Amino acid sequence: MSKNFLGALYMILSVTFFSLMDILVKITDEYAVGQILFFRSLFGFIPIFFLIPKDRLKDFYKTKRISLHFWRSSFGAIAMAAIFIALRNLELAETVAMTFAGPIFVTLFSIFFLSEKVRATRWSAVIVGFIGVIFISRPGFEAINYYYIFPIIFCLGFAAVCILIRKLTLYGENVWLIAFYFTLASGLGGLATFPFGGWLMPTTNDFILLILIGIFGSIANLLLTQSYKLAEVSLTTPLKYLALLYAIGFGFFLFNELPSYTTIFGAGLIVVSSLIIFTRERQLKKEVILPRQQ
Repeated sequence: MSKNFLGALYMILSVTFFSLMDILVKITDEYAVGQILFFRSLFGFIPIFFLIPKDRLKDFYKTKRISLHFWRSSFGAIAMAAIFIALRNLELAETVAMTFAGPIFVTLFSIFFLSEKVRATRWSAVIVGFIGVIFISRPGFEAINYYYIFPIIFCLGFAAVCILIRKLTLYGENVWLIAFYFTLASGLGGLATFPFGGWLMPTTNDFILLILIGIFGSIANLLLTQSYKLAEVSLTTPLKYLALLYAIGFGFFLFNELPSYTTIFGAGLIVVSSLIIFTRERQLKKEVILPRQQ
């Protein structure tokens, strides 16, 4: 098998595992978001420890960039909590479509925090993407659903995470170290919600589902990283939009959700917008933004 073929296969599997995790988060909606966040993180440690080199097992946690890790982990935990809330209160296709707006906010953040120059092409993509978000959320056209704010919070957190990961990698921080601190912060953040109530003792079946949320999310991230290592980014990145097809299919068959025409149109605009940004990033030979990491 060629590296491109394997990379494409890993991307498809990554999207599949993320979609399965989304379904499980939506199914286990009787459990507090903090509890879900805790289990996602607890069992998310498993694949991370397989990535740590044997000669670093005793001091793998050491870093000179603890403040950057703190902010990256905090924004990542907020983003993950926001997307979990959105998945439970919005249609699957709506939520997934709005997460594709992440690169739009990364573009805006890169102007202010990385002093990057953004020209007409990417500005056009940003505008198209925001129009897509408006079509999906439909503010002012019907009863306001405040839960639409949570996919936007996810995108803002995603953008901040991408900027901070760029800075951490420039300082030579390893991917597994970045993932470790993010998972640790998310787990502690979830655990901190315990005193406020809402946590339930899971049944045996639900406990298995909570474990799978953590394992599926971690496997998805691992496959995502491996996909970009093996294959050309121009081949693998467009495959992430399979997530929208999964969301429409699973939403219809499992939750009786049928996306509206405005949702489909808005999703199309967001996809076009992020593809324009992706293509422009490739032309400028910049680091391509990884889609959705949780």
